[in-house]
Amino acid sequence: MARIDLKSAPNLLLTDRLRLETPRIEHAEAFAAGVQASMHTLAYVVWGARPRDVEWARHFCDGDSRSVAAGEDLVYHVFERAGGAWVGRIDVHTISFDDARGEIGYVGDARLAGRGLMREAALAVIGLCFDLGFQRIEALSDVRNTRALHFAEALGMQREGTLHRHERDPQGRMCDQAIYAAFNEGPTREP
Repeated sequence: MARIDLKSAPNLLLTDRLRLETPRIEHAEAFAAGVQASMHTLAYVVWGARPRDVEWARHFCDGDSRSVAAGEDLVYHVFERAGGAWVGRIDVHTISFDDARGEIGYVGDARLAGRGLMREAALAVIGLCFDLGFQRIEALSDVRNTRALHFAEALGMQREGTLHRHERDPQGRMCDQAIYAAFNEGPTREP
């Protein structure tokens, strides 16, 4: 199979309601405000364990920008097309280029929850991944994070099982992780 080349991924994705852009420093203020407004929903996100400011967001956006430019990860900040509000951040990381799989992560602005915006964005990123040749996209979540588990199911991902004592939660305790996956139903790319 041909190796996936993330450098060929577009810097801009458009959906009916959304604009997805690769990270820039200019996103930092909106990103920080969205994370700050959503702290009550980030109990299972390591970097969501304490309040974050614009300087933290600038550093985060800069790191994301560098990993995208290097072709190591896919990262998009999501904005509403009408009005430009920051909706969330979606990334595909922990990529096995040889095995054509990666893990999707997402965090959304809780003030915009319930409108299907993050679902629309995540489906667009998963579709892009499959167009780029990924065969499998995974989502892992603490089994106690029912909100994230429902979101993975809303994306049409299949629950494959539980990874017991798989990683540490934000409090440093070992926790179980549910693993979900979506599969590319198109033809497998050959070299």
